[in-house]
Formats: sequence, structure tokens, C-alpha cells
Amino acid sequence: MDRGGCQMNGGGGDGPDPGSGMITLEDLESFSEEQPSDSGNGSLEEVGETMEEAVDPDRLLHYWQDVARGHQVDVPQEMSQPIQLLSSNNQGRSEREQVPFTVITRKEKCGELLYEKRHYEKARWACITMREDTYEQSICYGFMRLMRYICQQNALGDYLGMTLPILTVIHTDESHSVVSRDVTVAYYLPTNLQDQPPQPLDSDIVIEIWPAAVVYTRPFTGPTNEVTIVNQISTFAELLDSPGVCVNDSFIVAGYTNPAHSNRQNEIWFLERC
Repeated sequence: MDRGGCQMNGGGGDGPDPGSGMITLEDLESFSEEQPSDSGNGSLEEVGETMEEAVDPDRLLHYWQDVARGHQVDVPQEMSQPIQLLSSNNQGRSEREQVPFTVITRKEKCGELLYEKRHYEKARWACITMREDTYEQSICYGFMRLMRYICQQNALGDYLGMTLPILTVIHTDESHSVVSRDVTVAYYLPTNLQDQPPQPLDSDIVIEIWPAAVVYTRPFTGPTNEVTIVNQISTFAELLDSPGVCVNDSFIVAGYTNPAHSNRQNEIWFLERC
């Protein structure tokens, strides 16, 4: 994540470094006629499983527009096709590829997971950096552009497929009390596209090679905004035995669950210094 290329925002890639830093992938799957639903736990494995029949594209778009207004985000008409395409292509767990990792250690207390230390291999990610008025606006607008890339606006002209989690790379001031307006939203290229990722038609989306990295991760639930992120960073830093081993101004928020759900599943990631 830092400019030295040692962290997970790349430092080497198939295009120029776009700089650092989610309506998210999960959101697009949840916008059906019946959504949001309070049944189940809101996980991406469940979202979209009720979409066995085609849903009116206009109703999907209008639903998303209504939800996005709560984040002060405008959803353009051109998002109708990507929303419909994602919804119709993600019915069941087999469609959602998880970013691979190896667990190094786990720290628990009274049976509760406090944090996990993982190793992630070198991989290609599609990234876009935004600078909107708020964090939520940056991740929403950034992800809508990534969605168009995933849903056919790429050199192959094909739907690329779901991967989880969607990452948001953020930066803070030295006191970790202020989140930078520069936010990068990142999508892991599926395994079958890692060697030859299709180039985006959007010139602001860059395919980056992120080097292998060791990551400390802590789960948390609920919304992700500037306040919750700052609180999670502070809480996690207090739990780590040696917080100084991690990069101290760059962090990652990993999203696994529909953000509209009241019990959204997330992780905060600290990256170990190289």
C-alpha cells in the first residue's frame, strides 16, 4: 500500500500506479424486487439465491437508486445493465471465488477470534482511486466503475465473475483520526484471468500486481464509514502485541456482505512491514 511497492497496493503492475487508497459487488446482487430481506444473515452466499427468475431491470435500478441516496450517491441509468448482469450471473456459492490465503496464526479470547495473521500470494487486482467528498461516496462511485469493468466493459467483452472480498485501501493522518479522501477500491481478478487479465475500457481502472504480503485481519460487523473505520483501527492497534511491525498510515477494509444489511460482515486489515 505504500509507494515503495512492498505492500498490497502493488508497486508493479500492468499499468501505471494510480495512487493509493464500496457501494460494493455485494450490493449489486442484493437489489431484487424483494430486497432487502431480513431472512438469513445477509451473506453473499445467500444474496441472489432468490433470483431464479429474471427481475425487471428498471425495478432493480430503482431499488439501487433508493438505497444509494442514503449514501448521498446518484446511480446513473447506465448502471442498469451491470446490475442486471451481475444479478443473473450470481445464483449460488460456486460463482463467488474467495481470494486465496494461508493462515499463519490466530489469536482468540474465550473462544472469540480477536485477529488472524495471514499470508497472501502475489496477485493481480483491478483498482480505481477516487476522491469524493466522503469516504462512502468514493467507494460507491469507484465500485460502480469497477462493476462496469466486471460486467463486459473490458477487452474480452465478457462478464468476469465474482470474487470476495472487495477491498478498500485507505490512508490516515499520523494520529489515525482522519481518513484521507483518496480511496482505492480493488477487485481480485479470478484465478482463470490472473495470467492474462482483460484490460479495462475505463482508462482510470488499472490492473496492478500486488506483491505477496503478510496481513493481520480483524473481523467486525456493521456499516463502514469514516467513524467506524477510525474506531476499528484504534481497537485493532490496541490488540496487537507489536503494532509497530505494521504499516502505520495505510489500511484495508475488506467487505464480504451486502452493505445494506444491518449485520454486515467486514474485516480491517493491517499490513506487515516488509
